[in-house]
Amino acid sequence: MSSYKAHSIFAFILSLMFFHNPLTIALTFIGANIPDFDHKFKKENVYKMIILGLVVFISLYILKLPYYIGLIIIFLGVTFYFSEHRSFTHSIFGVMTLASAVSLIMIWGSQLVNAVTIIDNHYLLMAILIALLSFLFLNKKLLMVFIPLFFISLFVFPAVEVSYLEIVFSLFLGLFSHVILDSFTPAGIKIFAPLSSRKVYRNFGLSMIFLLVVVAIIYNIPVLFNLFGNYILSG
Repeated sequence: MSSYKAHSIFAFILSLMFFHNPLTIALTFIGANIPDFDHKFKKENVYKMIILGLVVFISLYILKLPYYIGLIIIFLGVTFYFSEHRSFTHSIFGVMTLASAVSLIMIWGSQLVNAVTIIDNHYLLMAILIALLSFLFLNKKLLMVFIPLFFISLFVFPAVEVSYLEIVFSLFLGLFSHVILDSFTPAGIKIFAPLSSRKVYRNFGLSMIFLLVVVAIIYNIPVLFNLFGNYILSG
């Protein structure tokens, strides 16, 4: 199985342990595909990201609108450009940095669109921004699957607004899932890069999966109690 497929499937499974909202599940899915932009074969996409950031920055600056989104996109491109593969972007510091940067794009993007358009539906606004984000970080093969399934899910499942905290957490989960899966490779990952070159391997990945399962169970205890009360006790 190709790397991006494995990372996407693993992130999707993890997202279902924590979320029941198509928006946060989609963000986790996208987040899992972000770290590998430090790979050499994606340098062309990194150049496009930097150019896009410049265009957004200049356009918003001319229009006297908040131009910080452009700077964040440029920052992401520069980060990927100077990062060695499976180094900073695959470390805990890299995951935190990338999650924060992409979250700011989503949050500032929603505020900008809300200010310049008549869209007052937060759920719809977030869905549009997530779709745009997928074009930035997903390859063509994934997009062909992601886009139709994402928009179908918006109609199938009830609309539940997503908070800014959920945006950050879902992106962090997706990014961290990528790191966990790569720890199972023979090369391992530099979990504390750039501060340390120490690598972690399979045992780290197993312990993190166990930890996430425990956290997911604790996180879902209220839901489990509701199910127990509604279907077991009432039966």
